[in-house]
Amino acid sequence: MIKPQNLKKGDKVAIVSLSRGLLGMPFCKHELDIAMKRLNDFGLEAVIMPNALKDMEYLEKHPEARASDLKQAFLDTEIKGIICAIGGDDTYKTIPYLMEDDEFINAVQSHPKIFTGFSDTTNNHLMLNRIGLSTFYGPCLLVDIAELDKEMLPYTKEYFEKFFQNEGNYEIISSPIWYKDRENYGPEEVGKPRKIQQETHGYEVLNGKGIATGKLYGGCLESLYDIYASERHGDEYAIYTRYNLLPTLEEWKEKILFIETSEEKMVPEKLEKILNYFKEKKILESVKGILVGKPIDEVYYEEYKEVYKRVFSDLETPVLYNMNFGHSSPRCIIPYDAEATVDFDKKRVWVNTQILNSRD
Repeated sequence: MIKPQNLKKGDKVAIVSLSRGLLGMPFCKHELDIAMKRLNDFGLEAVIMPNALKDMEYLEKHPEARASDLKQAFLDTEIKGIICAIGGDDTYKTIPYLMEDDEFINAVQSHPKIFTGFSDTTNNHLMLNRIGLSTFYGPCLLVDIAELDKEMLPYTKEYFEKFFQNEGNYEIISSPIWYKDRENYGPEEVGKPRKIQQETHGYEVLNGKGIATGKLYGGCLESLYDIYASERHGDEYAIYTRYNLLPTLEEWKEKILFIETSEEKMVPEKLEKILNYFKEKKILESVKGILVGKPIDEVYYEEYKEVYKRVFSDLETPVLYNMNFGHSSPRCIIPYDAEATVDFDKKRVWVNTQILNSRD
């Protein structure tokens, strides 16, 4: 697995819209302006890819345009990082255009770059992971770098700054506070802080004990379920199997699975259905451990806990709940295929990226 080089002051970073085309909509102009200034403050030069500002209808109808932007970003040797605008629900449609393009695959392997995003970007992460690049389940442009308050959320900024640091090891700590999602993201919200909530739970162990070490792999639970069950679009699993993108059961045995739920705030019954689906596939019993993100706004917080306890009651797989990644703010960065050590007794998580191979 290839580890990309850290960012440096003066580096160029590409902005891509690989799923929902919100970035180019007029009602997001104030967020784009904030994000561009923030990146400049980090010492980065933002390069908005040719199709990234196309409107929602165009990008929905033209996944090949979204794929082209990602390809061009990897081909450009001056670009050192790629930041996704936001998620959506059909990023998987870009996969055939990219996986059948040898020039793209060679560019990913020859010119590895930091790649960050979450939610439906799970699809991009899994594709790039199979090609051999370690990417980051982490901040995206519109909801993190373009945070409407006067600064990025401190915890999120702290982990974004790790893209500039040469740390082989770091701990993912529980944030002492979390934030309610905004009711709207209009220009009238610029400069206004989010509603702060004190963290009263911290990390919670819902099953198992001891220390587990494995390779980090996962993403948004709804996206992962759609990939396997194909309930949303009908052809996700066929595409993934065509290009051999999913782990074998033996490969799952090496992994620590991280999962989180989206802003859709699925009812507990749906969560139980999805977890049991992966249980039947023997994925939940195969992995070395499971890390679960905080539900957005803590909706169904206790109900989800009970679901996890029921589903895992006859499994030994340890489960750590309420981590700060995914849709709930603030969020850390999780590098795919990096080695994680999770002490379920002490409720601590360390990431070791030294096992990855760096490439200039």
